[in-house]
Amino acid sequence: MSTYETYSHDVLVIGSGGAGLRAAIEASAAGVSVGMVCRSLLGKAHTVMAEGGVAASLGNVDDRDNWKVHFADTMRGGQYLNNWRMVELFTKEAPDRVRELEAWGAVFDRTADGRILQRNFGGHKYPRLAHVGDRTGLEMIRTLQDHGIHQGIDIYQEYTIVSLLKDGDRIAGAIAYDREKGLFKIFHSKAVIIATGGMGKIYKISSNSWDCTGGGISIAYHAGAELIDMEFVQFHPTGMVWPPSVRGLLITEGVRGEGGVLRNSNGKRFMFDDIPENYKNQTSNNEEEGWRYTQGDKNAKRPPELLTRDHVARCIRREIKEGRGSPHGGVFLDIAWIKEKISNAPEHIKKKLPSMYHQFKELANVDITKESMEVGPTTHYIMGGIRVDADTQMTTVPGLFAAGECAAGLHGANRLGGNSLSDLLVFGKRAGESAAQYAKANQKGKLSEKQIEELSKEALDPFSREANADKENPFQIQSDLQEMMQDLVGIVRTEKELIEALNRLEELKRRAAKVACGGNRGYNPGWHTAIELKHMLTVAEAIAMSALERKESRGGHFRDDFPDKSEELGSVNLSISKGEKMKLQRIPKQKLRDDLQQIVEENK
Repeated sequence: MSTYETYSHDVLVIGSGGAGLRAAIEASAAGVSVGMVCRSLLGKAHTVMAEGGVAASLGNVDDRDNWKVHFADTMRGGQYLNNWRMVELFTKEAPDRVRELEAWGAVFDRTADGRILQRNFGGHKYPRLAHVGDRTGLEMIRTLQDHGIHQGIDIYQEYTIVSLLKDGDRIAGAIAYDREKGLFKIFHSKAVIIATGGMGKIYKISSNSWDCTGGGISIAYHAGAELIDMEFVQFHPTGMVWPPSVRGLLITEGVRGEGGVLRNSNGKRFMFDDIPENYKNQTSNNEEEGWRYTQGDKNAKRPPELLTRDHVARCIRREIKEGRGSPHGGVFLDIAWIKEKISNAPEHIKKKLPSMYHQFKELANVDITKESMEVGPTTHYIMGGIRVDADTQMTTVPGLFAAGECAAGLHGANRLGGNSLSDLLVFGKRAGESAAQYAKANQKGKLSEKQIEELSKEALDPFSREANADKENPFQIQSDLQEMMQDLVGIVRTEKELIEALNRLEELKRRAAKVACGGNRGYNPGWHTAIELKHMLTVAEAIAMSALERKESRGGHFRDDFPDKSEELGSVNLSISKGEKMKLQRIPKQKLRDDLQQIVEENK
């Protein structure tokens, strides 16, 4: 152990996106020593890719909005599998977190009288998303960084966590390597907060950045933390489909929030054909009324393009599969049509959607003020993840906390757009606060030299296999995994395909045990991928196993062989825990508190 450089902190935050930064700021404000590990450089977290806005019931555009309506919308969107206590805390506290961000310097778009402007988004009854054009995540990260770097946080850039370290049942720290030289580093801490984001890169087509491989979810699982709701993966309806080099790149829901419509190759607005029963009283099949809704008419019903993401994604998939898709295998998203309604439409679009305009102009040579975009579903978000306590964000492992996308419970079976950014703020703060309290109440655990040596040896094993005749290429295994998950565990699932996926995962695990890399340890992508495969395979198995068990269709999980909801499965969450093999069990859903049940009933 003496051969490894060791850093000591009260609280270690793994991840430097919105949740990690907010957690680090709060823990530091509580007076404890905080270290924050970034896999990349500070400022390059995936949160910057969040575009549409941050959901909070400020009521600036429609004063009928309040936390109770937001609560009912979030529970309905999550198909009532949400942890209702998390939803209560979230919807009550989100407005304060957004105002706090504004006080720290976030420059939001404004209403005519100078308040924070809010826009419509799928599944939200009222305009609720505070935004900065279509660059909201970027502004959030800029603000949190500018505030956070003055809080005495030690920041470790280009470090990758290999594994968590434990003293008995509790957390003692983590082992990492620096990507520049490949040298192992030890972090000794009283508490650890995992804020590592999602796992989109285990699929072939994804809006996620390169480092969203589910690493945080996996290291928590291997440290003994429980996972829940892993079957619920959100496929965002609108990602780019052309050119191939940018396939999957996100097209914000804000395009539809500003009046964009979806059409098939026949020019038909196909979303009118399929409006779910529980949204019919809020959704209009009248084009004029839908347009008025996007322009802030309080009495108009929403257009069907602003239904929940799981539903819109399946409708798009249906059009493509039945031969009504665009030339490159998507459908058409048209915002240019608003020139019929607004005289200065091109300038209006460029002002409201500057990133989208430049994205299509530069990458696809498409002018969205004049032409339709080609779009198709892309793996975007996982509702499942690490099981946490609603109030403290502590996992089932003492001293280990989680926040953001890698933590589960808030979103249930499906996340509403915009809820992710406010999730980062609300539960990032709570995780930082709770971790600091835990650190003040506990001493550091002991580090085991044997444990550290075993983990470092395992991480270096790929170099020792370079001369083996049966060695495997890490990039090929990663590619095979992504293809398999896209084909067999995608938007629509069946028992036959899920069983095949689990069998193929066993084969991929056998191949991963033979993975090899050469060269030295500094900036070695082959080695990095070889280490990451363990995490990608772990998360993929948890998703496939949970998807096989849930024999119904709900939210982001759709079974072609069980297309309806099951009353029995609607009352349980699925949990994955570590054993000799993955253990799956059903957890009865906690009964909704009477006053919250009344809120749901009043807002149906």
